[in-house]
Amino acid sequence: MTITALFFASYADVFGRGRMEMEVPNGSTVGELLRHLHSLDPERRLPPAPLVAVNERYARPDQVLRHGDEVAVIPPVAGG
Repeated sequence: MTITALFFASYADVFGRGRMEMEVPNGSTVGELLRHLHSLDPERRLPPAPLVAVNERYARPDQVLRHGDEVAVIPPVAGG
């Protein structure tokens, strides 16, 4: 199945783009997707457990992904 991964700020720098269409096995979870993304980051610039949203709602690692989902990998935000 196909999902769209979205990357922002420093995470977009890690992958050299802000979005990536990805093929993942049916029944894949957010956690499995994150493990795959970590394998694509040999310099280990992604934190172990980044914040993730699926279809604009925060998601847990055990959430099952569906075809067409939009998965945003969100970097830490600081403000003042």
